[in-house]
Amino acid sequence: MITNWDDAYANGDHIRGAAEFPGMWAKLAAAFRDEMAASGRAELDIAYGNAARERYDLFLPEGTPKGVVVFVHGGYWKAFDKSTWSHLARGAVARGWAVCLPSYTLAPEARLSEITRQIGAAIDHVANRIAGPIHLTGHSAGGHLVSRMNCVSSPLSPTTQERIKNTVSISGLHDLRPLLKTAMNDVLKLDEDEAIAESAALNRPHLPCSITCWVGADERPEFVRQNDLLANIWTGLGAATRAVEAPDKHHFDVIADLADPDSDLVACLLHPIEPEDA
Repeated sequence: MITNWDDAYANGDHIRGAAEFPGMWAKLAAAFRDEMAASGRAELDIAYGNAARERYDLFLPEGTPKGVVVFVHGGYWKAFDKSTWSHLARGAVARGWAVCLPSYTLAPEARLSEITRQIGAAIDHVANRIAGPIHLTGHSAGGHLVSRMNCVSSPLSPTTQERIKNTVSISGLHDLRPLLKTAMNDVLKLDEDEAIAESAALNRPHLPCSITCWVGADERPEFVRQNDLLANIWTGLGAATRAVEAPDKHHFDVIADLADPDSDLVACLLHPIEPEDA
């Protein structure tokens, strides 16, 4: 039985050297943006709406993109922006895909339902820029948001929804009701109705749906549970699902392999689940 819900969802407190990660991410991201800008393959701060943070960065491969990957950042919906994560586009870009990284308005300025709407708007916008299939991935809160895009209640336009061919939700939060018991909800301001409406595990998937729930094996038990939860429930609702526990990975380094074009994570992202794999 969990009695301390704040600790259950605390990541940095259980990761050695946690404070060093944000600075490292920012340096890697800035270097990648500079590299891509120098080759003319970076389009930065593209507006997808009127709010100050409704902007995305787009990184392009050499030649015509095979499609577009959208990466949605985490931070419990209340921290970070697109600029910290640019380097995670490297793997998919090297494999011939465009990669879009959106920012969104953070809590408490925006409720989660509004953030969901914003991510839908960002994906709709980039879908009009880049032809071909759309693959989604996101980390932590971003894992929640990309899973929400696959729900029947998704804010995506029907045309965009039909182009979503694969999703990898990394360390995603799929049932938000436990967060009602945490101190962070003073910022998120979730109530039970919104927690239910915004929980992918409590919604039906838009079919067909190919989704992998990917988590570090060394993450907090609640993240491992949430990872298994969505794959389990949505399998019974007709989605092609897979649950992966990446060995020796915790919440802060589980995303690192997105920068490696030869990693299993990038391969999983770029290739929808085949019937024999489900």
